[in-house]
Amino acid sequence: MRIIAGKFKGKKILSPKDKTTRPLKDLTKESIFNVINHTKKFEIKLDNAYVLDLFSGVGSFGIECLSRGVKKVIFIENYFRVLPVLRENLLSLKLIDNHEIINTDIYDNKCVPNLKYKFDIIFLDPPYKDKNFNKILLMIKDFKILKPSGIIILHRHKNQKDIFPNSFKIIEEKKYGISKIIFLSNSN
Repeated sequence: MRIIAGKFKGKKILSPKDKTTRPLKDLTKESIFNVINHTKKFEIKLDNAYVLDLFSGVGSFGIECLSRGVKKVIFIENYFRVLPVLRENLLSLKLIDNHEIINTDIYDNKCVPNLKYKFDIIFLDPPYKDKNFNKILLMIKDFKILKPSGIIILHRHKNQKDIFPNSFKIIEEKKYGISKIIFLSNSN
């Protein structure tokens, strides 16, 4: 895995040693950024964006955002075997301090209410088996941490059938290999 574009283009991202973590593939990541940069369905200016990377793993998505010049990335991860890899990947960027790692379970009821920012992009990459992520979507809505013009990017297995709370609408859906990426927005 590598950083695709921006300040750190070409830099290697370390992978986890175990197979429990499922890092975002480069092709899928590149496709996500193509949608962000070229769609007419929403507008996100990366250079001013605040990004929340949930279930961050090794940080592939958030690190790509940092390389592309976002304002700040908050990584939330609690899997003890992948946290050292995430930290090492961020340390390797040298002199980048516009990020924060929160080592907690996103399902902890104190996590979302204690976030200090409103986000332009929330990247949600739960394990494929996780069927409870709607709880996170409801917390995002209840605590208003997604900016009105912000987007949620959800990474799921291509065959997964998900139902979303009425407060969000699907604005784009793409399939890549065994993955599907769903772009959600507030349904105002």
